[in-house]
Amino acid sequence: MAEEQGAFEFGDVVQAITEKLIRRHPHVFADEDLATPRDVEGLWERIKAQEKSGNNTAGPQGALAGVPVALPALTRARKLQAKASKVGFDWNDPRAVLRKIREETDEIEAELDRAEMDLAATAAEIGDLLFAAVNLARHLKADPETVLRQTNRKFERRFAAIESDLAARGRSPQEATLEEMEELWQAAKKIE
Repeated sequence: MAEEQGAFEFGDVVQAITEKLIRRHPHVFADEDLATPRDVEGLWERIKAQEKSGNNTAGPQGALAGVPVALPALTRARKLQAKASKVGFDWNDPRAVLRKIREETDEIEAELDRAEMDLAATAAEIGDLLFAAVNLARHLKADPETVLRQTNRKFERRFAAIESDLAARGRSPQEATLEEMEELWQAAKKIE
């Protein structure tokens, strides 16, 4: 359809994609000798950056440029962190990220302990905690969107088990105590 409208021809698209593929992968199509996958990725990023620097499009530039704002927040956080990592702003050990998570929970606890809790400051600390959790997932090669969806399904299954067990007793969650529901939660957890 685009060809019929004179927008572009299919052959031009194939040519442009082929040139881009060859240009961005000299370790495959030329004599570039790279030792590790990290070297390959680094070269690819440098080539991509060179292409962008030659591109006079408007918009933010820098290491974090190009991450779409419309992405789901967890995915966008992972992509921002990956880009920052490529320029050396990252921990080398997931345990360091875990320490950061503990630091963030301590900051939330400090906000909760204040005489007059600042809800906006507490929410900002929760955002920092979520960002750090995404970073841990990235370090452990776990997609945060996927693992959170899996956890949501697990929560739904276990909560349905609580409701089912209570219904068998002629009760609803509203009529049960938290301790009772926690006991049923633990039973559902053991079954899984």
